[in-house]
Amino acid sequence: MPSVTVENYLKRILLLSAGNGGLVSMGALAEALAVVPGTVTTMVKALAADGLVVHAPRRGVRLTAAGRRLALGVLRRHRLVETFLVNVLKMDWGAVNAEAEQLEHAISDAVLDRLDALLGHPSVDPHGDPIPGRQGQLPSQVYATLATCGLARALRVVRVTDQSMEFLQFAEKHGLRPGAAVRVTDRHLASGLVTLRRPGGRPLTLSLVAAGRILVEPER
Repeated sequence: MPSVTVENYLKRILLLSAGNGGLVSMGALAEALAVVPGTVTTMVKALAADGLVVHAPRRGVRLTAAGRRLALGVLRRHRLVETFLVNVLKMDWGAVNAEAEQLEHAISDAVLDRLDALLGHPSVDPHGDPIPGRQGQLPSQVYATLATCGLARALRVVRVTDQSMEFLQFAEKHGLRPGAAVRVTDRHLASGLVTLRRPGGRPLTLSLVAAGRILVEPER
């Protein structure tokens, strides 16, 4: 069984590569894990020796097939646990990440399968993040954001990519959870502001940065 540290590294490399197997810089990995670059270098060399990553000095690191398989398993556990905590235990969606970070290393495959069935085999977690399948498949998602979508179109929020407590509370307060209907009425690039309308709600102004963290698709 891989250690907690190994699982954390593999999952983080997967997320930083956007799931596409690209190279992740050592600096980005160190920042994401909140450790010094020397620690990352030592750990990456150990992972490479175990056949879980390929390390390209001065370029970065990427997962091997074996490393990707393990990383997807950790990500699947994390996102299913988050879904259980929100949908069944009714925990705040902004508070479940820390809990899932702990439980993702402890839950067995047998319990995870039962959890998956109990939840109705969800394809996404409460934040809209795709849940890897049992066989390790990760659905690809290409969506516009509130910063790039067309104006005056009926849209539906599908994913919130910034999962800090503060941003999720902001999204919750303003009705921007996945599934919410929304329409961008104005986008002013010079001021960096986006204006939204939600059914029955007052206009809401967001910064382009915040708008870029909310993914949308055309309303069906």
